[in-house]
Amino acid sequence: MNKRKFALLLVVIFCCLISSLVMGQRRQREYTDEEKILQIVHGISSHTLYNYIVELVEDKYEGRLTGTEGYNASARWVASLFKKWGISPAGDNLTYLQAFPNPYTLVFPGCEVSMNVPVDGSTIKKHYIYEEEFIPGSTSASGEITADVVYVGYGVTAPELGYDDYEGMDVKGKIVLMEREVPVSTNDAELFKKWRPYSFHQYKLENAVAHGVRGMLYNYGPIGNPNNAYENSFIYSHVGDAVVQDVFAGTGRTHRDVVNAIRKTLKSQSFVTGKNFTIINKTEHHDDGIGYNVIGLLEGSDPELKDEVIILGGHLDHLGRCYEIMPGANDNASAVAVILGVAEALSKSPVKPKRSVLFLCFGAEEQAVAGSEFYVKNPIFPLEKTVALLNMDGVGAGDRINALAAENFPELWGYLKKANEKYIHRMINPSYFSNIARPRLDAARFMWADVPTISLSVSGSRSYYHITKDNLDIITPEILEDLAQLLFLTVLDMGNQNFLDFRTSK
Repeated sequence: MNKRKFALLLVVIFCCLISSLVMGQRRQREYTDEEKILQIVHGISSHTLYNYIVELVEDKYEGRLTGTEGYNASARWVASLFKKWGISPAGDNLTYLQAFPNPYTLVFPGCEVSMNVPVDGSTIKKHYIYEEEFIPGSTSASGEITADVVYVGYGVTAPELGYDDYEGMDVKGKIVLMEREVPVSTNDAELFKKWRPYSFHQYKLENAVAHGVRGMLYNYGPIGNPNNAYENSFIYSHVGDAVVQDVFAGTGRTHRDVVNAIRKTLKSQSFVTGKNFTIINKTEHHDDGIGYNVIGLLEGSDPELKDEVIILGGHLDHLGRCYEIMPGANDNASAVAVILGVAEALSKSPVKPKRSVLFLCFGAEEQAVAGSEFYVKNPIFPLEKTVALLNMDGVGAGDRINALAAENFPELWGYLKKANEKYIHRMINPSYFSNIARPRLDAARFMWADVPTISLSVSGSRSYYHITKDNLDIITPEILEDLAQLLFLTVLDMGNQNFLDFRTSK
């Protein structure tokens, strides 16, 4: 054998040895479960999550007011992704949708609020600016009212508390200016509980109607809010400081002093303002509306533990048109985006949770938190088998995560804290939730039903609530990614524990 052939043979042998060693090392090298999980974690992308929000704020969904075709279309879109990833339907009749009754009201352009100012025997109208100074009531009747304005404080009639904002006031056929909430703070829990029934928007509107009132200027924002009663022929709008100050101007009173007096004495300070206003709203009420929760199920891998469920939830709905489209990017398309991110990641994870995981996108949170109320009364899994709800509301704008009720359920909070400290490293602020006010979150419904619950939100940057500026401009994609990764790790960890009972630590 000549030297050239011999050298070539050595090269071939060497390459074979190297290849054999490498292949052997590859065969010997097996990824740990943790490494497999982290590969899935790193696949959760802020770009993908942001694009889910881009989809949900599109005009074709018309602000996602529960009951409308726009909302239904968004629900079908979420369901299509669950189906794509192999997440099983858990709604009615083998679908992803759980139906419930849900009246709703559409609001159209042409709504106005104006003050009628007498000048030299004639009347000049001062028109207020949409969104800056007024927003039409989301459950207002359609029509027009021009009438004198009477200030009625908080609009409360409570004989057992020795309090009546309507006492001695002639309000029949009039417009009232009314405060939201009640004149006591939730910080005094025992006192607030006595006033709590009078804090509801529905009570205030219905009490006004019972006193013969025809219209209302509700000192609330101005923001949109479809969480109210509907009464035929009762017309109202939400107003802000500009309108309130105009009503008080020239009365010898200031709004601040009057409200402080009510709160200090718990006595009515109602009075005839001497002002005359016109409210025009163009609406269409649908008393027979149907809402939907969107529910997907990842069944647990353990034959026994799969009967227990962890719920990852957040509401899909927003305000619809009022009368312009309210996009609801942060509130609450952001939470749905995170739910979708976690659902896809868990569906692709080579390590599956032993417990079942329910992905629950609530309808009608903005309409008296009705979707979660219906689910709690008609659960897919028995509530006693529901390990916990990890709820999200407004998680897309900022850099700090808030964990409401974490201090109510410290052991449940421990799983979030552990995942964050080991992998994510975000600032998370745990807090206690007294949950004594009217239901403002889907989480409240579950807590009242004795289901351990933590509700996550995000803060730290400019955000907007229930107005048109809650759009893509305020979204922070990076926080979406970190929160989705955090929840994926937390749910998987909790899902594979042999025993969980957070109720004992409440």
